[in-house]
Amino acid sequence: MSNMLEKLQQLQEQMARVQDELGTQTVTMESGGGVVKVTANGKLQIIKVEIEKEVIDPNEKEMLEDLVQAAVNRALERARELADSTMSDAAKSLLPPGFPPIL
Repeated sequence: MSNMLEKLQQLQEQMARVQDELGTQTVTMESGGGVVKVTANGKLQIIKVEIEKEVIDPNEKEMLEDLVQAAVNRALERARELADSTMSDAAKSLLPPGFPPIL
């Protein structure tokens, strides 16, 4: 029983470390052929938005909004995949063989 509690404590500590690490891992996605780029971290935070000058046209406001929205959604989707994969790998490393995944 104490061994199981130790394993759970190790799992909690590992998960906390992994969550901290996710803040430093980033993904960058783009839309419009690269004219809008959005970078998100593994904590699903947008940390950078880049917009090429040629798409900044007051008459094309809606198009730019659509490009930003598309890039943000792609970046967040990829960041979610990164976080899920990282957390799952960390959990698997601490579980006994044959134990079902918890994530």
